Amino acid sequence: MQYISTRNTKQTFTFKDVFLKGLAADGGLYIPEKIPSYSLKELESLKELSYEQLAVKIIFNFCSDEFNEIEIKDLVNKSYKEFRVKNVVNIKRLENIILLELFHGPTLAFKDIAMQVIGNMYEKILSDNKKVINIVVATSGDTGAAAISALKGRKNINIFVLHPHNKISKVQRKLMTTFEENNVYNLAIEGNFDDCQKLVKSMFIDRSFNNEINMSGVNSINWARIIAQIVYFFFSYFKINNGSQKINFSVPTGNFGDVFAGYIAKKMGLPINKLIVATNKNDILKRVISTGVYKPKEVFQTISPSMDIQVASNFERLIFYISSNDDQATLKKMEELRKNNEFKLSREQLSLLKKDFVSESLSEEETKSIIKKIYKNYNILIDPHTAVGLGVLDKLSNNEINIILSTAHPGKFPEVIKEVTGKYPELPDKTKKVIEEKEKFDILPNDLNTIKKFIKEKAK
Repeated sequence: MQYISTRNTKQTFTFKDVFLKGLAADGGLYIPEKIPSYSLKELESLKELSYEQLAVKIIFNFCSDEFNEIEIKDLVNKSYKEFRVKNVVNIKRLENIILLELFHGPTLAFKDIAMQVIGNMYEKILSDNKKVINIVVATSGDTGAAAISALKGRKNINIFVLHPHNKISKVQRKLMTTFEENNVYNLAIEGNFDDCQKLVKSMFIDRSFNNEINMSGVNSINWARIIAQIVYFFFSYFKINNGSQKINFSVPTGNFGDVFAGYIAKKMGLPINKLIVATNKNDILKRVISTGVYKPKEVFQTISPSMDIQVASNFERLIFYISSNDDQATLKKMEELRKNNEFKLSREQLSLLKKDFVSESLSEEETKSIIKKIYKNYNILIDPHTAVGLGVLDKLSNNEINIILSTAHPGKFPEVIKEVTGKYPELPDKTKKVIEEKEKFDILPNDLNTIKKFIKEKAK
């Protein structure tokens, strides 16, 4: 399979190019030249596979030029051997509520599902390459911990994680900053997540700096993240579908990566009805889906910090598809955003967007109310992001089957859970030990040159 950039369809790239670079040199995002698809008969043949078997089938579609199927099987089995549930993910039914729990990996968030695969892919790809890769990643709370867990101690890799100082939960921070491995660097940036993301993107498109440190990235813009996340849409659909009802997925999202994986699953032939984009007060995705106007505003700090984002980096991929795969139309929208801090979708683009997506947002009080309600009715604790995914369904009030992606363990947000329910969420024993360790991180200003200097000094 060959890949192209959302801003230039004439040049093609291999999976290895896409994997190691993350962001195209023209500033665009990588996408497959052609999306593989399954017929209804082929979908039927996948239904009874285990999670790992299904992952091998789906992931292999996108990287067969780099790995053979046996290698993918080995990568997948290594990646998921320490997850705390048999099928990697867990499906929990609460009357008419279906929760898809994605937080049973080492850092208690859905990011582990893709990141563990990515860690093993790096090791395989770099095994014959003596050159050191320096991975630079921005995190709004969960990506950093998942990336560090997957890459710590690996040969020929350094990882630099930028997180917004004092704007993530204590547990989220400690799951990043308590590792002792000398290839891990945590940078607390005096700004918000969008600032961190902008810094990383600026470094990626600086060709001189990028080449000097041999830079790579594992943010949700890395296509490998998307393909690993596609799997749980297929797996849960097969487990829930009885052949008669429409199935929607409610996805708490800020950067549009997780819900975009659902969109690709649908384009591959999975008969998803609607993808529900669940947001908090930082509701840029709700606004663009309802009005067609994409205009970032001030970032608000909320109790669901992984969604405290106003620039959804993966949205560019969707623009490409709703622009009939037109790279120049995509580039034009991105240029408008850069120059004017906004762009407007055409009537045709908005119509295509609404065909697959609906969106709602939840306030802080509404989010707390959902956490309280689920605990009272079912004696179950859910994290604030999952609560947003659940709460938006009350506003949309459809009568279809809705699978809610439960993206993080409630124990990552103990303060708000205790405040709302009166109960502290229990962390797994292994995690309890980790967060008691000594922290190690550097506080740096929101300044590109300062960050680049720090990374150059540490890169080796």
